[in-house]
Amino acid sequence: MSNLALGLMSGTSADSISAALGSFKGHSFELLGLINDSMSPEIQKKIRMGGDLSARDVSELNVELGHLFAKAALHVLKKTHVPPSDVLCVGLAGQTIYHGPGDSRANTFQIGDPAVVVEKTGIPTVSHFREQDLAVGGQGAPLIPYFDQYFYGHGPVRAFLNIGGMSNVTIVGKGIEEPLAFDIGPGNWLMDNAMLIISDGKENHDHNGRLAKKGQMDMALISDMMEHPFFKMEPPKSTGAETFGSKFLETHFGKQFQKSPADILATLNYLTCISIQESFRSHVFNKFNIAEIIVSGGGVYNKTLLKKLECLFAPIPVLSIEKWDIPAQAKEPLAFGFFGLRAMQNKVNHLPACTGASRACVLGSITRP
Repeated sequence: MSNLALGLMSGTSADSISAALGSFKGHSFELLGLINDSMSPEIQKKIRMGGDLSARDVSELNVELGHLFAKAALHVLKKTHVPPSDVLCVGLAGQTIYHGPGDSRANTFQIGDPAVVVEKTGIPTVSHFREQDLAVGGQGAPLIPYFDQYFYGHGPVRAFLNIGGMSNVTIVGKGIEEPLAFDIGPGNWLMDNAMLIISDGKENHDHNGRLAKKGQMDMALISDMMEHPFFKMEPPKSTGAETFGSKFLETHFGKQFQKSPADILATLNYLTCISIQESFRSHVFNKFNIAEIIVSGGGVYNKTLLKKLECLFAPIPVLSIEKWDIPAQAKEPLAFGFFGLRAMQNKVNHLPACTGASRACVLGSITRP
């Protein structure tokens, strides 16, 4: 049986689709190829509208994203010269439109039609991972901890910090019987959305954190934002743009930003940093002696953000996952490829202790050619 799996990921930031092809054997893996295909401003705008879209708009976007995911899959296969017939499965994370684990009926909604991916690639596609976890009482997130535990659980006690649209952390290592993992709060999403507003849609992120580096942070405003109830919740917990999105920005900055662009970015940049530090103080350092913090996700490329984290966590090393020759944006699509592989083998692919699920199960629905 093939041990090649292809993972497709589009995070909360919705700026691109990442496709990673991996080879998995035992408790080791090899990244064979990675591509990041940018999404058009029009698609990004629709995704950011989320729950405000009409049913027709969501249905059309579902198919449109299916084609974009398929295109990304074919792109990475072409780059690696691997024929689709050699790949056991595609693991499709999908694009989250709404995530409501705390609603009266716990729910989550990811789009990107797997039938389109199957038709265009000819590869069985595993999708809709989160729903099964919710059905057995979990949060539907975070799911990446299973990947962290499986491949890194034998090493020193580390904190795997992912800074995507939202930020989340997994604590694994030798001697830890039950890993800890949870969503922390905002990662890049607030900064990215602020840049879109500030630049009138011309820029979707603060490149290298250059603007944030020039600004003055508003500590009173940061303290006010840190009063949000989510920060005080105990794990397991998960969040998304429904909580830390456009409405959050408008509540704290107003419809028309009154501060300078640099000050806005400096304030939001530090909010991400301080929320990460506070979550470690509250939930991590009282239980674990952390050897190092390994950072992945798009936040790795925000130099101002990383520099602040290094200062806040000193003397604990804060290192990019790229020190292991894994591109910062490869880990999540690799993980979903692995989850798809596990589903095809009818094997468990999540950690109930991290999501709050009542039992372990096999996540994902399989669509075949």
